[in-house]
Amino acid sequence: MKFPVDAPKKNVIKAFALLGFVLIREENHIILERTNPDGTKTPLVLPNHRIIKSSTLRSVLTQAGIERSEFLDAYSKA
Repeated sequence: MKFPVDAPKKNVIKAFALLGFVLIREENHIILERTNPDGTKTPLVLPNHRIIKSSTLRSVLTQAGIERSEFLDAYSKA
């Protein structure tokens, strides 16, 4: 599967939910958080736009330490 160019917000949020992220807050930005097995938390911040650009998505994945293939697998199921 190719990396989404302009991904709908709801599909992106569903994909992150499949990866264990929980929606914390949705205002100007969408705040998601995942509790890791060692008890630490991984925060994730997305702009609250209808469409999430691929460059923004790539940057968020890098910051959260999520493999591109792992996200694409979850995104295809969302």
